[in-house]
Amino acid sequence: MAEAPYALDDPITFAVIKNAMDAIVDEVAYTVIRTARSEIVKDVMDYSAAICDAKGEMVAQAKTIAQHLGAIPEAMAAVQAKWGGQLADGDAVIMNDPYSGGMHLPDIFMFYPIFDGGEILAWSVVICHHTDVGGRVPGSNAADSTEIYQEGLRIPPLKLFHRGAIDETLEALIGLNVRVPDRVIGDLRAQYAACRVGAREIGKLVSRYDAPMMRSYLAALLDYAERMAHAEIATWPEGTYRFTDYIDSDGLSDDPVPLSVAITVRGNGTLNVDWSGSSRQVRAAINSTLSFTKSNTFLSVRCALRGDIPNNAGVFRCIQVSAPEGSVLNPIAPAPVAARALTGYRVMDTMFGALAQIVPHVIPAAGEGGNTVVCLGGRHPDNRPFIIVDMISGCWGGRPDQDGIEAITNPSQNLSNTPVEVLERQHPVRIEDYALVPDSGGAGRFRGGLALRRSYRLLADEAVMQLRADRLRFAPYGLDGGDRGAPAGNWLGEDEAKRAIPGKVTMTVRRGDLLTHHQAGGGGHGDPFKRDPEAVARDVWNEKVTPLAARERYGVSVDADGKIDTAETGRLRIDGHSTSR
Repeated sequence: MAEAPYALDDPITFAVIKNAMDAIVDEVAYTVIRTARSEIVKDVMDYSAAICDAKGEMVAQAKTIAQHLGAIPEAMAAVQAKWGGQLADGDAVIMNDPYSGGMHLPDIFMFYPIFDGGEILAWSVVICHHTDVGGRVPGSNAADSTEIYQEGLRIPPLKLFHRGAIDETLEALIGLNVRVPDRVIGDLRAQYAACRVGAREIGKLVSRYDAPMMRSYLAALLDYAERMAHAEIATWPEGTYRFTDYIDSDGLSDDPVPLSVAITVRGNGTLNVDWSGSSRQVRAAINSTLSFTKSNTFLSVRCALRGDIPNNAGVFRCIQVSAPEGSVLNPIAPAPVAARALTGYRVMDTMFGALAQIVPHVIPAAGEGGNTVVCLGGRHPDNRPFIIVDMISGCWGGRPDQDGIEAITNPSQNLSNTPVEVLERQHPVRIEDYALVPDSGGAGRFRGGLALRRSYRLLADEAVMQLRADRLRFAPYGLDGGDRGAPAGNWLGEDEAKRAIPGKVTMTVRRGDLLTHHQAGGGGHGDPFKRDPEAVARDVWNEKVTPLAARERYGVSVDADGKIDTAETGRLRIDGHSTSR
């Protein structure tokens, strides 16, 4: 660890700098929301922001998509290898190449160097998921692509802005290769505006504390997080802890895709996370680059640590991650990776399954398995293109001391469900159902969150529909005796014509077609027969649990108005424990 004596000797200034960095990076994030063009950024909030030091180590991250940020080190390394010593004030480098540290093509990184004199002091970084980057399917996120060349425009580290002016050649190239250039170019400009806000605010700090002092404080922040993470991990029981979870399939075959982890806790406060035993890379686009695998691994460990540890790259130093080359968690080019987020979610589920053996008092049961992507792309009557990229956020599993939460972002993210009004106002679609699914949460002393259901009626003549969903076969697990959540489901049509469709599919839909998806429910935590009967009664009254499920899963006799039959409940619970538990 680097030495920063005066930063450590002055805890008040250290705290001021720490809080200032957090405020600055959040202001960067707010600027993205205020200036972005697409609903996937300004409404769904699929973007991230960070401030890095001169070497590219992340010092502060905004309250955005944490899942993105652990990939910054490898992406930054590619940028510095290409542009080291060649950048000037006002320059901005973009890249999205998954095989140069990126994640998947819709996620475009922007790196903005912040100078003090002629030297880089820090970096302002913004990552946005763009509505479209070309390729064979609108939205550029299809799970059934078989090579990266089908997935869209692949950008190595290139300067999009030179000393504050956009590179019109690169802008034209991007605009010509995407279906909605006004949104894509608009969001890229929003990224640039936000990066400049980060530079402006860092400049204010430098004017108060000189640049050498700032460098020392930034180094001290990283060391501080590292020390705190080391100290806490050192209290965990030593040993190797294993867990395996599954993706239903890659969509091109019916074979499950296993993810297997072994977490070794060392007495010196470090972890070794080994993904050997996981599936080989697959034909379809659910492969996860090593940078994204590391990002989700780091994030999983961070979720298990104390809340007051700074969210910066100092924590990463305590964690060694390995995944075999050629595996689904470290694929070899040109393997497709567009739907890699699904695998990232399952990385976290698998990590949590292992971490629950180490720190069971802080780890929840499995949630919905990550958001579902429903993408519809076509043309308005006047031939203008439309692309809906709807990311449905579902629920958490039951926690060691509380129920799971419904209609909330996955713990790896800070997404929001797209408002119905936004979808219907901007696109030819009608949302006919948006509700919670009763009895879908896994039973437990603390119940899993309920699944979310959404139905889309197409109002255009036709559209390409691309669906990325999972947990249809492998429902979210419960912990400590809790039951699994209900599996997910997808249907096309209604009444007698209603038919189930796979979780990963690209197909043409036509005017009047109705697509219905409901996510998986969260797993339960703890013995369901130890759940407070009053909590069961509240669930029945709130129509989250039916009276039949209350009786069968919890041993509680309660009517639809939430009134408990105490005598019957006592008998059910005694019989339930003696016969089945």
